Amino acid sequence: MKKICRAIAALSTAGLALQAGAQESGPTVTISGFGTAALTSSDTDDAEFARPNQAAGVKKNWRTGVDSNFGIQATVKVNDWLSFTGQGLARKDAVDDWGAEAAWAFAKFKATDELSVRVGRMGAPIYMISDFRNVGYANTMLRPPAEVYRQVTLDSFDGADLLYQHSFGDTSLSVQFGAGRANKDLVTGSIEFRDMLMLHVVAENGPFTLRFGRAQAKFTLKDNPGLNTLVGTLRKVGLAPVADMMPLDDVKGTFTSVGGTMDWKNIVLQAEYAQRRTDTLVVHDTNSWYAMAGYRFGKFLPYYYHGNITQKSPRVVAGLPSTGPLAPLAFLINGRGGAAQAALQSADAIGVRWDFYKSLALKVQVDHIKPKDGPGAFLNPTPTFTGPVNVYAVALDFVF
Repeated sequence: MKKICRAIAALSTAGLALQAGAQESGPTVTISGFGTAALTSSDTDDAEFARPNQAAGVKKNWRTGVDSNFGIQATVKVNDWLSFTGQGLARKDAVDDWGAEAAWAFAKFKATDELSVRVGRMGAPIYMISDFRNVGYANTMLRPPAEVYRQVTLDSFDGADLLYQHSFGDTSLSVQFGAGRANKDLVTGSIEFRDMLMLHVVAENGPFTLRFGRAQAKFTLKDNPGLNTLVGTLRKVGLAPVADMMPLDDVKGTFTSVGGTMDWKNIVLQAEYAQRRTDTLVVHDTNSWYAMAGYRFGKFLPYYYHGNITQKSPRVVAGLPSTGPLAPLAFLINGRGGAAQAALQSADAIGVRWDFYKSLALKVQVDHIKPKDGPGAFLNPTPTFTGPVNVYAVALDFVF
């Protein structure tokens, strides 16, 4: 907790210093922030529930770190065509401790009223709510459904993008095309993306929003002792064809998703479908989706969602020995939670959002998660863990 306090203080001090400097020199400065203070627990001690890419999760004892975060953002508008934006984010990610990161840091050049260019570090437009997935107040659900949002854990990229906006009558069209590279720390090792190309198209008409996204890149899994040892051992014991199915360097991957929302009268709907495809069996081909429905009663918005993920690449590598000295090696690939197996699960959740005060929302959510053919996305499962698991969370979202 001391580290999160220091991180928040550093981010806030930087924002205030920037604002003071701007008042002296003249540019317009906007300081804003967001955060979530949450408590999370589950009904089992046989595995840990965590958000994507967290090193540790929660069992029966309530914890604050799973669903809590804090962010602060500053935008300096120099003139009508040039601005600078920075965003700092403090949360638990990849390590079981609080840390601060530079989520955004880019310059924006406005070429026309409809076309802009950004250079620097921007949010990676992978999902429908990529730009505000960490802003709990901007979302109905307490957290993005993991069945879809754990398929690519990348939040930002370094490079450039083009932003185009145009209205066709009552329909507003936004197109984002980005290119660049990124590095992301994982619980074990890291992943390096290069030759990234990303397309993000959004059409809005009144209460309806439709979105399409496509991203492709070459990626390298770095500093992962388990995978490096596994692939190296396969080659040493004469199973090079199997090792060739599990490249870790310069792997081509694509991610395609479509989604939509409706906020009409008191009815709120949201759904997203995604496909991940790669050229390695250790980053699995998956199809995933979720659908959410809610109905607003004044300041209360109860909701329900269902999410699911299926694997499209082989879950078992044929030809590996099931007996003899190589059987343990085969188990690392084909066994429960092995290298060839994606974390499969489905989830049903009910929750309620209460906008009880300006810029404040209280949420309560209960997830019923059912792992399939393994431990699902749960961490540190016992050998006999199968689920299902109920996850309980209460969160206070705020913006300023």
